[in-house]
Amino acid sequence: MKKLASLFALLLFSAGLCACETIQGAGRDIESVGEEIDEEVGN
Repeated sequence: MKKLASLFALLLFSAGLCACETIQGAGRDIESVGEEIDEEVGN
């Protein structure tokens, strides 16, 4: 039972790390698009 609980905790931890990385990547992409729009507008 302890092995199952440990495996489940590890799975949740791994999923959390992946989600954080995905959110950071999306944030960088959005920031990049915003900078491109600013350059096109001339600000």
